Amino acid sequence: MSNIELIIEERAANIGNFLVGRLLPFRQKRSVGPFVFIDHMGPVKLNQRENFDILPHPHIGLSTLTYLFEGSIMHRDSIGSEVEIKPGAVNWMTAGRGVVHSERTPDYLRHSEKMLHGLQIWVALPRELEEVEPSFYHIAKEDIPVWTEGDVHFKLIAGHISGRSSVVPVHSKLYLIELKSTSSRELKLGSQLFGESGLYILQGSLIIEGSIYGPRQILIAQNSELCNFEMGPDTIVYIFGGEPFPEERYIDWNFVSSSKERLKMAKEDWIQQRFPKIPGEKGFVPYPGQIQ
Repeated sequence: MSNIELIIEERAANIGNFLVGRLLPFRQKRSVGPFVFIDHMGPVKLNQRENFDILPHPHIGLSTLTYLFEGSIMHRDSIGSEVEIKPGAVNWMTAGRGVVHSERTPDYLRHSEKMLHGLQIWVALPRELEEVEPSFYHIAKEDIPVWTEGDVHFKLIAGHISGRSSVVPVHSKLYLIELKSTSSRELKLGSQLFGESGLYILQGSLIIEGSIYGPRQILIAQNSELCNFEMGPDTIVYIFGGEPFPEERYIDWNFVSSSKERLKMAKEDWIQQRFPKIPGEKGFVPYPGQIQ
């Protein structure tokens, strides 16, 4: 029996003035453990007149994780956070009962050429924490656990595996691991993982049971214990997953909840502009179909 249950290719999606590769959710797989949404941004080169500008928009019931490979994004939110994220650092924002944030090219880069490349991830909250107070944490690149096994460099971006824990303050049992190889290397990680697992190939290739898999696709494992594979040379892979929740999670636009009624309430609150404001920001992203 194949270890691979499902292969998900990147699909183009527009998030305003920016095109991304959408990985999750997928019609045949709405989530992997608590991970409910993954966008691959770029790589894209922006000229002196082009900037990354995502206007103020809301979230409930989830935590967002932003991780950049290249470039820089200025994060501002209704909690009062104003932080520039750079490659290797982690922005972790827990929306809880409701938060609004914007994501923009920093002022000092707006009139120069720049690159942007990274991952935008949503992690659903346990039902008992869906309405917590919003919070924001910025974790520096130097504070993320790293180690090497042979020719493979590991980085535990979030969660925990085999006695190692990231300082990112997650709210459920999960993991997000970066693996970079310099040469071909066989890995057997199944015994270290738990719950559901997905493997995202950013660069290079994986060989599983004689089949070769290339970049920009997610491989969904039948079982985390079957996460055994061979990394090709110069390959970068992200393994993510964890324990799934007992209740289904519903998504409406930027809102995630175990309750459809709560999603309706959030939609109406945003249309009526009852969410908190971001200090110094103007404008907002309207709910799809909303007449401004």
